[in-house]
Amino acid sequence: MAREITFAVEESGGRLDQAVVARLPDLSRAQVQRLIKSGQALVNGRPSKPAYQVIAGDQVLVIVPEDPETAIEAESIPLDIIFEEDSLLVVNKPAGMVVHPALGHTSGTLVNALLFHCPQIADVGGIERAGVVHRLDRNTSGLLVIAKNEDTRQALQRQFKRRRVLKAYVALSEGRVEPREGIIELPIGRSKQDRKRMAVVRTGRDARTTYRVVETFRDHSLLDVRPHTGRTHQIRVHFAWMGYPLVGDTVYGSRRQPLIKSRHFLHAARLGFLHPTTGEEVVFQAPLPPELEAVLTRLRKGR
Repeated sequence: MAREITFAVEESGGRLDQAVVARLPDLSRAQVQRLIKSGQALVNGRPSKPAYQVIAGDQVLVIVPEDPETAIEAESIPLDIIFEEDSLLVVNKPAGMVVHPALGHTSGTLVNALLFHCPQIADVGGIERAGVVHRLDRNTSGLLVIAKNEDTRQALQRQFKRRRVLKAYVALSEGRVEPREGIIELPIGRSKQDRKRMAVVRTGRDARTTYRVVETFRDHSLLDVRPHTGRTHQIRVHFAWMGYPLVGDTVYGSRRQPLIKSRHFLHAARLGFLHPTTGEEVVFQAPLPPELEAVLTRLRKGR
């Protein structure tokens, strides 16, 4: 079965093949060019050329034939399930777990685990999505909602699109954040220097983050963060731009991280939405993982 990937171009400029490679790093540029030339990559519903200059807002559909050797398989991987019923489940993803399979991560992902836990989920949005409605970065821990049927998936997606979902994160930043609470409204797009990274760019998509300092230490700030949009790496990019990169973030912050290794300090602690079936407002919580609690304990003792 082929997989279909759709995305909206975030900023004008650059070639179509480059934009697709940036979104699908498991494919080589030569592979992407072959897909485009064979009509398996459409821009706004029409065939295009690899050299087409993309425009912000262009809708790109890429049809990738499945490689039998990389078919997604169900795997018996433990899941930290916070809530489960017939239509959905909420899981607490650990840091280090990739959500979707990709080159270099074809097993051990959340999708592999979900397919084992409830095999019927393969039909919800296609096997690549397996009911996953939203994502977390590999090294971000916390709550994710998974739809068990197509109606639930679409209902949840509408809430995310209309920005009606509560997403509350606990983050620890370098430095003492000032002001102690505020709103960060800065557009985010692909970095022009490194297409694998995101950055604050004038031509990027709108991104809004609110925050509040919960606790301060000598050189760090514990934050309650609420992203109101869902841009890639949004929280990490916004705080790095302000001069307060997250502890452990070796991409947007310092590569020297004496406090924590192998992950950054960002945890999706609360997730709230209207239940797609009952219409009731539901809110779920996940405690800080032990490795993050240990960092706070160390800082408090030092203070």
